[in-house]
This record gives sequence, C-alpha cells and structure tokens, in this order.
Amino acid sequence: MRARSIRGTGALAAAAALAVAASACSAPGDSGGGSGGAKDSAVVGIAYEPESLSPLLGYGKDGNSKIFDGLLTHDADMKLQPALAKALPKVSDDGLTYTYQLREGVKFSDGKPFTAGDVVFTYETILDKKTNNASKGELDALKSVATKGDDTVVFRLKYPYAPFAERTVLPIAPAHIAGKQDVNNGDFTTKPIGTGPYKLVNWSKGEKLTFTANPGYWGGAPKVKDLTMAIIEDDDIRATRLRAGDLDGAILPPNLARTFAADKNRTTYAATSFDYRVVTLPTHNKVAGDAAVRRALDVAVDRKAMVDSILDGAGKEAYGPVPTDSEWFTKGTERTHDLAKAKKILDDAGWKPGKNGIREKDGVKASFPLWYKSGDKLRQDHALAYASDAKKAGIEIKVQAGTWEVIEPRMKTGAVLAGGGAPADPDFDQYTLLTSDLAGDGFNNMAWYDNPAVDKAVDDGRKTDDRTKRKAAYDTVQRELVKNPGYTFLTHIDHLYVVDAKFGDLTTQVEPHDHGLAAGPWWNVEDWQPKK
Repeated sequence: MRARSIRGTGALAAAAALAVAASACSAPGDSGGGSGGAKDSAVVGIAYEPESLSPLLGYGKDGNSKIFDGLLTHDADMKLQPALAKALPKVSDDGLTYTYQLREGVKFSDGKPFTAGDVVFTYETILDKKTNNASKGELDALKSVATKGDDTVVFRLKYPYAPFAERTVLPIAPAHIAGKQDVNNGDFTTKPIGTGPYKLVNWSKGEKLTFTANPGYWGGAPKVKDLTMAIIEDDDIRATRLRAGDLDGAILPPNLARTFAADKNRTTYAATSFDYRVVTLPTHNKVAGDAAVRRALDVAVDRKAMVDSILDGAGKEAYGPVPTDSEWFTKGTERTHDLAKAKKILDDAGWKPGKNGIREKDGVKASFPLWYKSGDKLRQDHALAYASDAKKAGIEIKVQAGTWEVIEPRMKTGAVLAGGGAPADPDFDQYTLLTSDLAGDGFNNMAWYDNPAVDKAVDDGRKTDDRTKRKAAYDTVQRELVKNPGYTFLTHIDHLYVVDAKFGDLTTQVEPHDHGLAAGPWWNVEDWQPKK
C-alpha cells in the first residue's frame, strides 16, 4: 500500500508501540553508525532488538527479515509474491499438497548455492522437539516436507489449512552452516547467513545491528549499501538523535512525531496495523476470572477516549483481535461504553459497593493487579486509563510496572497490559490467544482462557479452506468473546515513522504487533532509490 505521508502539517495519525524485548539505550551523542548524510546509507532508530537472528528459532517468521528470504514474500498490499520460489505454489484439489518450484541460481551470501534441501532442513528443524522455537505450533498442519528433484519442494498437510501459503514466508536457513551447529545456541543465532538483500556485519547487543548490501542478491544489489538499525528503547532519545541528524528515520509516538511536523526535510509516514492493546483477565484470579466482572469491564471501558487522548486519534477502538475495518470482523460485536450497564451487571451478580465504593462479594474485594512493561509509556497510559474506568464501576485495579522477567511468573493470577496482532490471517492471532490447550504456555493464552465453544470454533476455522465456513467460525469466536470476554480489548494502534525526505516517497504495509525491525517504511529498503 502507499504510505500515508504527512509533510509540514500538524495532523499526525499514527502511534508507535514499544515492543516487549528489553534493550539498552544509546547515548544521544553516539551516532550508532550514522550515515553522515551519505546517499547510499541509512540509519534507522528502532525500539527493540530480537533475541536471536535464527529463523530456526522464530526470527523473521512472518517474513521480511532482510538477511533471509522465504519461499514467498508480501508486497506493499500484503499479497503473496514469489521469492525463493519462482511462482506461487500449486495446491492440490483436496488442499493437502503444496508444491513449490524453486528459483534457479540463488546463492547464500557466503557463495554456496541455495537448494531444495535447505527448505526441507529449515522446516524439519523447526518442528524438531529439540528446537526451542516457541512458534512451531504455527506449523501444526504440516505433515511432511520433501524434495522432488533439485528444484522442487512438496509440503503435505494433515488437514486443509487455508493460510498455509502464508506460513511459507518463513526464512530459509542454510543446512551447510546451521545444520552443523547446536540449533539453540550455535553461532548461527548471532552470525546468520542467508539469501537476503543484506548481510549482517555486526550485532552490538543493546546498541545496533549493522548490515551491508549483498552484491550477489538474486533480486539485484540494493542501492542503499549500508543499513544500520540503532536499538534505542527510549522514545525521547530516538527523537533527539533523529533531530540531531544521527538517524535517517525512526519509529516515534505521536507526541514526539508532532515536533517534526513543520520539518520540510523529513516525512511522517502513518502505517495502519493489526496491533492491539489488551488487558488479560486471568481465569485463576477470583475477581478477574469472574464472568460478570469481565462483562462489566468490557462495557465500563471508554475505548474512544483512549483513541482520542492516548493515541491522538491514531487508531481505532478494539473489541477483539480483529480490527473493525477487517473483512473478518463480525458486525454487531462492538461494545458501547455504558457505565450504568456495567454497574447493573455487577449488582445483579452480587458484587455490592463496599468501603470507598469498591465492590465486594462473599468477602472478596473487587481488586486485582494490572502489570505493564516498565518503560513503555503507551502501555502505561492504557493501563492507567483502564484502571480509572474500572474504578468508576467499583472495581479496584492496582497498576504496576515491571520487566517481563518479573511479570511472566505472575501472569496466572495477575492481569497484564499486553499486545498482539497479525494481519495475514485470523488464525494467526486467535489460535495462540484463545485455545485452552495453550493456557499458560509462555505468552500464549496469557489469560488461561477456557471456552469450549471458542476452542471448537478456532479449530474449525483453521481446519478448513472453505471461506464461508471459516467466516462462520470466526464470527462464533467474536460473539463468544462478547458473552465471556477473557480479555478486555482496548485499541488497535497505527504506527508512526519519521524519515529523511532524501529517500523520496516511501511505502508501508499493514503491520503486525511486532514492528520496526523489518516493518515501517524500511520494509523494502533494498528497493529505495535515494535522491541524487
């Protein structure tokens, strides 16, 4: 899609979400490998860094990793296009077999040829029980993968899985290197080799990732020869370094992006996203796990106020993982802010006002903690607004900040201001978020949500390629979330980027929750044509 660009105006329509990984801040005076105005270099400021650069461990699983390529890739409109495959897959009539013809003459950046064996190695390694890839469940439908000659790969599925082709944007690793190392701890996790447009030069943990163009890239050598991603967790420092000229671009929240509105030398890009902010309501908490409390909170929260005040209008109200403007959204599941209704739900369920207006039932006070990632201003603002709305209904929410190391052990009984979102297919979010079998599995189903009707609908939605049946399944999920909302969805957030105008008119894609590293206007930096 063409990015919505805003030059020299005060109308900013996007917000940046700080990602979950912790990273150290760089000092404002540290150029981080700045471009110094070079036309063929780019330095961009991002908010987080990956834990690993190995696709075998999950890096780049949604595509667009710069170092690697998948069999397929997404264009600006998020439509699948051939990458390491020379065409889209041939799919059997029963939807169980996907056949890919591979592009000829492709080499890894170390000069070794890319082969069908590398594809088989990658998928089989990810599915190996010994591999610490938290996302391997996304390949649940895959039964086997095999070569057919030197240039063909055949995937066979256990059941028809409509979005399987979307899973083949997954980056391909070289068997001749990664296959000779410990998959979880080998050098490949920090010193990767791929077929992508860029090669990693250096990774200074907590500071920056430095790349150089791959001259032998099958898609043509990039015009931007040197690319640096400066890891700067602090929003203010990112803005300061952008203003000082240390950065050519950065992801920023709206209040800071607004300070660049009159700068004719920079362009602001607003990217729509599936990125949502949500409060988990853990089943194992006596208050948050009560169905009446959940339904009351769902209507007590003022989502529009959050969009207006926290996001400066850069987003939309969220009622579930599916944005309201998506074709998969179920009309009629919107929840209107209604404090009187929230109070009545609580009254009818026996939650009566007690001391200081906080409700009680059977000796239990309507109070529970809500954690957010420390240093994440956007999550903090959402958490405080949510607590304020809840208090008006008689529910006390104690907002607390912490690192993920502190938060994760407390997620079984403590609520969390979390985030998520994946645009490619509704299964990608809903399965891991809602399936009861994944309750307590790391950051999957953080609320320990358990709803048999939802389990069945999510399973039905992923195990058919009939679009009508899939829509009916996801309609069921969204309606069930109205009846028993194990989460309070708050907002869907647009993302905002400010980039030096010397790079011309850029584009953005519809973005997922994880963004900045290979999303934003630099999603296709290999195709940039810097102005002369």
